[in-house]
Amino acid sequence: MKLGTVRLADRTAAARLDGDTYIEIDGYDDVGTLLAEPHWRDISAAADGPRHDAVAASVALLVPQPSKILCVGLNYRSHIEEMGRPLPEYPTVFAKFADTVTGPYDDITAVADDPELDWEGELAVVIGATTYRVTEHEAAASIAGYTVANDISMRGWQYRSQEWLQGKIWARSTPIGPVLTTADEFDPTTARLTTTVNGEVMQDHPIADLLFTPAHLVAYLSQILPLRAGDVILTGTPGGVGHARDPKRHLAAGDVVEVTIDQLGSVSNRIVEDDRPTVPIRPADSRPGVISGVGV
Repeated sequence: MKLGTVRLADRTAAARLDGDTYIEIDGYDDVGTLLAEPHWRDISAAADGPRHDAVAASVALLVPQPSKILCVGLNYRSHIEEMGRPLPEYPTVFAKFADTVTGPYDDITAVADDPELDWEGELAVVIGATTYRVTEHEAAASIAGYTVANDISMRGWQYRSQEWLQGKIWARSTPIGPVLTTADEFDPTTARLTTTVNGEVMQDHPIADLLFTPAHLVAYLSQILPLRAGDVILTGTPGGVGHARDPKRHLAAGDVVEVTIDQLGSVSNRIVEDDRPTVPIRPADSRPGVISGVGV
């Protein structure tokens, strides 16, 4: 089963995708509110609401208000090797916020003060029930399904410090979608991820190269805090990111970046000019009233 969130004239609606038709699931504004229902599978399968042609439909953000978005870096062997790092013993985890994600076909605004905009095609896991301190076997049963994401990163900001967060959480910079494909209809061991920029292939890699599998990640993260229905886990990107190339290659206004995963579909986003005012932020040692990097 495939589920999506469609934009209508005055609202959004959760819908089941049957072939070339979206069928509204009455009473639910988006897939996130639908997943909050314990019997969301039965509700979705029985839905018989208004129909919309899938080609003409405007597809919105799949889960607009997840309680958390957890992300894993350095999770493909190829990407770890291209970044010159040893294989990790445990997942490298950081977070995003609801303000960070955007629709699968929405424009993404370039960052005027960071020309190092980079792509990171990723498999995303969507949680289907509250999951806390579970085994890996139990974790697999709590996965509602899978979708596509692009963890677009502002590398200049990311590497201002040892922590990555500030380069990963820019507003409306992480497209997710277009649909959630339920776990019974997707096999991560056979699927392939491809990222293109203006039609040129940048990443082309089997999902099976993941170091930590989706079920392992769900189990691992559930030891830390409860995962809720509608929460999203980004599982990491394979080799081929722009920042690791020689010479480096980054996204700019006018570029179109697309991430496709077999059986799940694609997110496709145009990079547009940044017309927002920027406020220059000086390094600590250049600001008055600062001694040895410590404010006084």
